[in-house]
Amino acid sequence: MSKRIYLSEKAYDRLAAHKADDETFSDIVLRLAGERSLLDLAGILDDEEADAVRDAVAERRERRSGDLEATADQLENA
Repeated sequence: MSKRIYLSEKAYDRLAAHKADDETFSDIVLRLAGERSLLDLAGILDDEEADAVRDAVAERRERRSGDLEATADQLENA
């Protein structure tokens, strides 16, 4: 059984942007609707774990920033 739905042009364009060549629009809706929301993850870490994750992310960002600066310097001096 199928149902008819109506989408705005903007909603259709966004949905179509997620469509793979071998997918139907029903496939896309099922795939996207099945994704978990970040809100589903709220509360799964205690404060200590959350702090450790924040620290790891901050450290990675600092390293990545340094890597990008080094690459930019190399490109400027090439």
